[in-house]
Amino acid sequence: MEYRLLGRSGLKISTLTMGTMTFGGVGWAKTVGDLGVAEARKMIDMCIDAGINLIDTANAYSSGECENIIGDVLGGKRPQGVLLATKARFSMGDGPNDQGLSRYHLIRECEASLKRLKTDVIDLYQVHEWDGQTPLEETMEALDTLIRQGKVRYVGCSNYSGWHIMKALGIANEHRYQRFVSQQIHYTLEARDAEYELLPISIDQGLGVLVWSPLAGGLLSGKHRRNQAAPEGTRQFAGWTEPPIRDENRLWNIVETLVAIGDERGVSAAQVALAWLIGRKAVTSVIIGGRTEAQFRDNIAAAELKLTDEERKRLDTVSLPPVIYPYWHQLNTVSDRLGEADLELFGPHLQQ
Repeated sequence: MEYRLLGRSGLKISTLTMGTMTFGGVGWAKTVGDLGVAEARKMIDMCIDAGINLIDTANAYSSGECENIIGDVLGGKRPQGVLLATKARFSMGDGPNDQGLSRYHLIRECEASLKRLKTDVIDLYQVHEWDGQTPLEETMEALDTLIRQGKVRYVGCSNYSGWHIMKALGIANEHRYQRFVSQQIHYTLEARDAEYELLPISIDQGLGVLVWSPLAGGLLSGKHRRNQAAPEGTRQFAGWTEPPIRDENRLWNIVETLVAIGDERGVSAAQVALAWLIGRKAVTSVIIGGRTEAQFRDNIAAAELKLTDEERKRLDTVSLPPVIYPYWHQLNTVSDRLGEADLELFGPHLQQ
């Protein structure tokens, strides 16, 4: 297992992170999975044994039950070096202050997560989604307070746009608050939107990148194929709608390329999709999940799969996103003056 620095911090995390949204099965999360303590313990032990040192969750997963399960498995006996990450933002009740990124909500939910996880500190505390009604100064100050209180070690964001991130970092710098060390984003061969701004920002500003749902809700696993109904037991069969697919023909072209490369290498399409992400310059760690030991075992194997330049080019070609404005204008006029961050988007296009 390879370990990479998380952004500009001195913290090293494994290139695979354990995702836990399949734990609990309460409410909307039942569509994803409903693993209990016994099953979760097997999965956690498997991941730790493989060298994965970061476990990611959120208070909103199964309305807190996911955190409870992790706490029951690890509480009081977390192996040395194993890190915990969780998130807050979404609704945890019916009251007017039971959601958002206010000082009130963030501090309350952090303390609730600490109790459920049965730990005295959260290694990476992430704001789960944007809150356009709470001033960013309030949010960043609250996160800084949690670090100074010793309840949190590092902070990050998730699902922020480019301007959200830059404004938050500017406020942190201005007031000398702790900065985000990472962002958790959706990024796959099918959905490469993050290359427009989020990945260049990470390179320019020194943010680590954690990738959620790297198999597009299972669509890139190889189980789903062109002109075939969704297999029983999958998220799509249960009505899962993330991510939105805007070009179905492109999706199946990507899947067919993944399957072809997997067959040539004797590995699964899922491993190829994960290996492509691990090999992207800006990506720190890819979050894997599953309902079964077999799914986790297959995903873990991706950490050792190194794609050739030719294989990466095939995948880039079949999945390359269009260059939208102002990037097409930059590509046409200033391609001789591009920086390292610019090339995260433009690099594959310049090779065409």
